[in-house]
Amino acid sequence: MKEGGYTEEQVLDLARRAYKEGTASFDVVPEKCALLVVDMQDEFVKPHWTPDWIPEATRQVPCIKRLIGHCREKGIPVIFTVYSKTHNYLDRPKTGPLMPGRYPELAIDRSSFFVEGRVWHELAPRDDEIVIHKSSYGAFYDTPLETILRNLGKDTVIICGTLTNYCCGVTARQAYERSFKVVFGSDVTSTDDPDMQEPELKVLRKGFAKVLTADRIIEMLK
Repeated sequence: MKEGGYTEEQVLDLARRAYKEGTASFDVVPEKCALLVVDMQDEFVKPHWTPDWIPEATRQVPCIKRLIGHCREKGIPVIFTVYSKTHNYLDRPKTGPLMPGRYPELAIDRSSFFVEGRVWHELAPRDDEIVIHKSSYGAFYDTPLETILRNLGKDTVIICGTLTNYCCGVTARQAYERSFKVVFGSDVTSTDDPDMQEPELKVLRKGFAKVLTADRIIEMLK
């Protein structure tokens, strides 16, 4: 079609197809991959403990454990991220407490939450695996993750964990902006409202990542 010849209907159709069916055009090379297990820590995974519990994250533990195990077998580095008490909490965005997602209406003592940054016991890191202690949503924000990945010679990150539309999605965007290829697990990421899962996957699929099921990721890593 000649320049200037696109109708509103045509550009809308292009966008919708990219959101729903788009596939990033890069190969997944196992030797170039690292697996990021984002925030699968007690505060999000332990049932009933905090108002930040993500029931779907708890249900996905076996599938994430399988993906971790496969990456370990293949010699693909597994890197974990957690929220914890870092630098006396002076290293995080000041506007965070202003957000309604902190549930200010709940009169509870939060002082014991997000302090140790303990990965859920079923997914516990090995002694030789890296745990990134982060202060905001994205795993690249004010952390050594990019340097670690470059030193490992990795140009592709596989993302699983929680929450899809916060820490996982922001990490995917940050990785993209740093020229990493991003593989995003569609059924090994979870959010606090299941209705928000697919809208976030659509955005990532169109502009930031190759969105795949865990089975498909494992198949490609073989």
